[in-house]
Amino acid sequence: MSSKHIPPRAVVFDLDGTLVDSLPLVLRSIAHAIEPFGPVRPTAEIFARLGGPPESFMPGLVGEPRHVPAALERMEAFHRANHGLIRPFDGAIALLGELRARGTTLAIWTGRDRASGVEVLAAHGLTDYFATVVYGDDLPTHKPEPEGLREILRRLDVDARHTIFVGDADVDVQGGAACAVDTLLIRHTRIIRDEIRALAHHAVDSPIEAYEWLLARGRPPAAR
Repeated sequence: MSSKHIPPRAVVFDLDGTLVDSLPLVLRSIAHAIEPFGPVRPTAEIFARLGGPPESFMPGLVGEPRHVPAALERMEAFHRANHGLIRPFDGAIALLGELRARGTTLAIWTGRDRASGVEVLAAHGLTDYFATVVYGDDLPTHKPEPEGLREILRRLDVDARHTIFVGDADVDVQGGAACAVDTLLIRHTRIIRDEIRALAHHAVDSPIEAYEWLLARGRPPAAR
């Protein structure tokens, strides 16, 4: 069997923008949070700052540290009020079921805080698919620092060479590369910087393409 058809022993997923379609709500929540405290920030700038719990990126968006608590409160209130807008991407649940049926161990490494992350997983029946989850506030460091992914590899007792990480942000690729884990990047059609593309094992335009790619990894080549 060719190496590209050898299934991984473990697949680690980012959550937002990878398994659940929450990015529009996340971006709207942050934009709402910072609105009273300074100039309007372009969506691209907000997205570029994501990669950890809100406490880590909010100071850079509001400017004045004294505004951070109020901004966080506004963000959390907006997110709670619109939480029902979050949905798993088409094909996500079927993918998780198939991977688990194949004996693949599944995990999540997300920048989302534990409280809201647990809520999202439970709301859509996703909790039991995953052997372990590292949330954004579980460790003192955040993506792209690789400690969260290293902790998952330790918990699962799996080698980086037998693991695939799937994410949709530059920090996911950087964190995966720092652990020598092949990282599948979901571009969502955005333009990827050359240095990030060079670090990614593979890039696709959409979650469904990522799911298809993962399923193909464990599918033997067609008979000739």
